Amino acid sequence: MCEVTTVLGLGPGDAAAGDVVDVLARLQTGSGGLSSAEAATRLARTGPNAVRSYRVSALGVLGRQLRSALLLLLTVTAVLSFFLGDRSDAVVIGVILVASVGLGFANEYRAELATAALHSRVRHTATVLRDGAPTRIDVADLVPGDVVRLVLGDIVPADMRLLDASDLECDESVLTGESEPAAKSPEPVPAGKALADLTDCVFMGTVVHAGSGTGVVVATGADAEFGRIAVGLGEREPETEFQTGLRRFSVLLLQVAVVLTTMIVVINLLLDRPLIESLLFALAIAVGITPQLLPAVVSTALATGSRRLARRKVLVKRLVCIEDLGDVDILVTDKTGTLTDGRIGFVAALAPDGKPAPRALLHGLLATETTGGPGARVAANAMDAALWEAAGSAGEVAGDYVRLDGLPFDHDRRMTSSLVRGPDGETLVVVKGAPESVLDRCRTVEAAAHGTLERLFAQGSRVVAVAAKPVPAQQDRMFPDDERDLVPSGFLVFLDRPKVSAAESLSRLAGLGITVKVATGDNPKVAEKVCADLGLVAGGSVTGADLEGLDDVEFAEIARRATVFARVSPEQKARLVRTLRAHGRSVGFMGDGVNDALALHAADVGISVDSATDVAKDAADVVLLEKDLGVLADGVTEGRRTFTNTIKYVLMSTSSNFGNMFSAAAASAVLKFLPMLPSQILLNNLLYDTSQLAIPGDRVDEEQLHAPSHWDISFIRRFMLFFGPISSLFDFLTFGIMVGVFQAGPELFRTGWFVESLATQTLIVFAIRTRRTPFLRSRPSWTLVATVATVLAVGIGITVSPLADDLGFVPLPAGFFLTLVVLVIGYLVLIEFAKQVFYAEPLRHLPPVRWRGDDHRVHRRASRFSTAVRVPPPTAG
Repeated sequence: MCEVTTVLGLGPGDAAAGDVVDVLARLQTGSGGLSSAEAATRLARTGPNAVRSYRVSALGVLGRQLRSALLLLLTVTAVLSFFLGDRSDAVVIGVILVASVGLGFANEYRAELATAALHSRVRHTATVLRDGAPTRIDVADLVPGDVVRLVLGDIVPADMRLLDASDLECDESVLTGESEPAAKSPEPVPAGKALADLTDCVFMGTVVHAGSGTGVVVATGADAEFGRIAVGLGEREPETEFQTGLRRFSVLLLQVAVVLTTMIVVINLLLDRPLIESLLFALAIAVGITPQLLPAVVSTALATGSRRLARRKVLVKRLVCIEDLGDVDILVTDKTGTLTDGRIGFVAALAPDGKPAPRALLHGLLATETTGGPGARVAANAMDAALWEAAGSAGEVAGDYVRLDGLPFDHDRRMTSSLVRGPDGETLVVVKGAPESVLDRCRTVEAAAHGTLERLFAQGSRVVAVAAKPVPAQQDRMFPDDERDLVPSGFLVFLDRPKVSAAESLSRLAGLGITVKVATGDNPKVAEKVCADLGLVAGGSVTGADLEGLDDVEFAEIARRATVFARVSPEQKARLVRTLRAHGRSVGFMGDGVNDALALHAADVGISVDSATDVAKDAADVVLLEKDLGVLADGVTEGRRTFTNTIKYVLMSTSSNFGNMFSAAAASAVLKFLPMLPSQILLNNLLYDTSQLAIPGDRVDEEQLHAPSHWDISFIRRFMLFFGPISSLFDFLTFGIMVGVFQAGPELFRTGWFVESLATQTLIVFAIRTRRTPFLRSRPSWTLVATVATVLAVGIGITVSPLADDLGFVPLPAGFFLTLVVLVIGYLVLIEFAKQVFYAEPLRHLPPVRWRGDDHRVHRRASRFSTAVRVPPPTAG
């Protein structure tokens, strides 16, 4: 039912059952809408028209940090240890845990703030009558009593009672589950009807499937039907491929941790060591092998990436979509505003034979879709706006005509029609649309008309055909059959010049390994001309008519080969995207119109612009603040940089942590004492992870940006098992030197291994971060260098600080540090040789085992969206 905010006193069902006059009276408004002052007053009373605001909850972030089962178990064990007498060790462990959680909280909280900032920049607008004139406002500012204009492709911004409607249909599947659009009219509906039967109401979150209309807002925000459902159910965002990779990576680490901790507990119990001490040590090993700050590092990387992207005019609706953007290797884009300037200018009105035709301009103006009068006319599309800007005296003549009825544009007919009555009483049907569609409905077409069209298309002009016919003077309604037996009026010629920067942007995308294809509603020859002017090598063009009836194999071959897809329907765009993905490509689709929504949903990454239709923006994963392929290239580059730096940390932590923890497990089996205390293991892990927090801002080698990278469990596992034992080898050398050379007791042994372990773990990042020779051919960021040096200095300093006794450290002999330098140099040199072996041809070309496949990608997108209206209107804040 249509509900109205109780502030204005309109009860449930009244809006649907009452007539228009009664509804307007109860809402204390009129057909001309509210004044700006009254709207502001109501907004202060009702609040923003938002289902929920994106708020950052510090407690929620802290809760996620404390949700680790290992950390919880370690905390419980430390508490038990405290009450069983080992208080100093328990306190130290507690301090380290607090510091670890604090670091993770600080970085994730910053990432949440970055996400909130992005949400605040993605806005939707609606055409509203304020102070009697149409204006576009943010939908969050809508209030009960506002009068809103709806056209094809709009997402209904609030619950509304219709005042008028022209062939209006809405897709209400988000509320009713019905797949067929619902026809709408302003006629009252009897009280007591179900939601699906309220044909005189339109509801928040549904989509205008056809036609147009005007309605008065009766409920906003959480009071709307969609709002109540969304608030009641909450909102859980679907998992992206990047998150799936992180989750499965965590499963791998958990498996390794379970094996090691079980083995350690068994060994220590067999050696008759204290239960609490053995349990603490085993848990510390489990935490040590787990990259505790992986969420913090990922959050930092994504937040850093989002800030860089925002500076480059790229907004990601979810931070985790950054990696998906970097994964794109084929881009399907529209033409207008992307390859062209997007500033459509009217050039001429021509007769079918190519001569000037003022009559064609007049008929074109009569068939435009506009809102408002001559002084405040709002056009529904750029071509209509350009036509009125150049109308001149023809616009004054058009103002003398009365529009009686019309058929709005849709993507099947590719036309719009108007029934108008002239000042002389003559009644006309005027049709404007794609030349092929209009000319097919004309009674006769001169041969010269086709020649004129071919010449205009070859010049790269955009052309709209206009036709008309007289009808009986008493006719005041228009029907589809009226669009038959027309007489050609001529052609309206527009020009949208190729964008100067597009050629360079296309070259950049090619350098990133991205294939570009163009899907456009324009004529194929116009699209080919634009591509040729920009140097985009065309693999041929195909039209929507050519694609009709093709089976999957034939369609796939054309999808692979062709570059330009012209006059294609929304369904054909979506089929093109699905076909490319089914053949192993990661597809980005860039579009901004209603007809792009299906393809945006079907793509791995949907890309739109802030000036796009609401449906397109809601369907997209990424919103560009400037419709430019250069901006998109920046986004892809940043996505790859973010993923590459995340993988650096993953490879670093898995290999070094696995090596060190394996060394600890092995040493505990042969030594008479624990090789390192639980508190020392946790401190070592905390210091190491802290040094890696600078990785998100690290430089990335150029070749790592030239092709997308993917989560690859096989590669990570091989890396861990290949480089981890090398780390263990130098640990065992350290063990031998401490016992054989320095005759170390438990405290000296633990101190020496603590320092050696921290040094090798932190310094090895400079070798692991690149396949090149570090520093000589691949320079790390100064921030990473400074962070690693600082952490290493702090780690060594702790062993001689006042905290040393509480942590179980003793001063190290000077000879140890000379030995440490030799060990570190040897370790780094051996790692460089190991890199050459690991990345050699036979290993590098082993078939990877991906975590994501075509089926997973299809199901992931299907789970995210089933229809364009499943995303609510934008939230405030």
